[in-house]
Amino acid sequence: MSELPGAVFFDMDGLLVDTEKVWFEVEAEVMKRLGGSWGPEDQEHLVGGSLPSTVAYMLKTSGADTEPAEVASWMLAGMTARLREGGVEMMPGAAALLRSVRATGVPMALVTSSARAVAEVCLDAIGRHFFDHVVTGDDVSRTKPDPEPYRLAVALAAVEARRCVVLEDSPNGVTSATAAGCRVVAVPSLLPIPPAPGRMIAGSLTQVDVALLARVATPSEP
Repeated sequence: MSELPGAVFFDMDGLLVDTEKVWFEVEAEVMKRLGGSWGPEDQEHLVGGSLPSTVAYMLKTSGADTEPAEVASWMLAGMTARLREGGVEMMPGAAALLRSVRATGVPMALVTSSARAVAEVCLDAIGRHFFDHVVTGDDVSRTKPDPEPYRLAVALAAVEARRCVVLEDSPNGVTSATAAGCRVVAVPSLLPIPPAPGRMIAGSLTQVDVALLARVATPSEP
């Protein structure tokens, strides 16, 4: 019989909340301010990445000589304002899954590459009471696809990495979780994610429940 995971970690953007379209609007607005243009291919190139990597890409692409810190402040101001004014839209199945996992008593963490300011606005909508720990891009020196964010979550949960199940929507996030030694349920959003050992692919969070997470945490022996 499958055992419950030791801990369950959730990505945020594109997994729990439908913010990728909001990010696109803000990125396009900031890029215009820098004298450049922004398209879907630019967003796809950066999905699952961090604010510093996005800012660096924008400056390189636009050729602008604006200070990175200033561009980052534009991004954060635009993002937090839009989320507060327009609200945060949960992804299908996200709320029900969070409630069912919380009911098991298994430790839960939010692990996002977004800045703390953006995560805090989203947590007001998601429900911060679901999470025992929150790891943001501000809490690590290397963001996804580096394993540092999930290694930090594992340490905070005080559970063996192989007993932790991560839910992610981006290749960068999956790479980070896998490198940290966690098992993964991938719910692809903007970019495809192929099946692999220690990884299950789901079309939506509506297809994910506690029983599935338990199976991922305790795979059959070969």
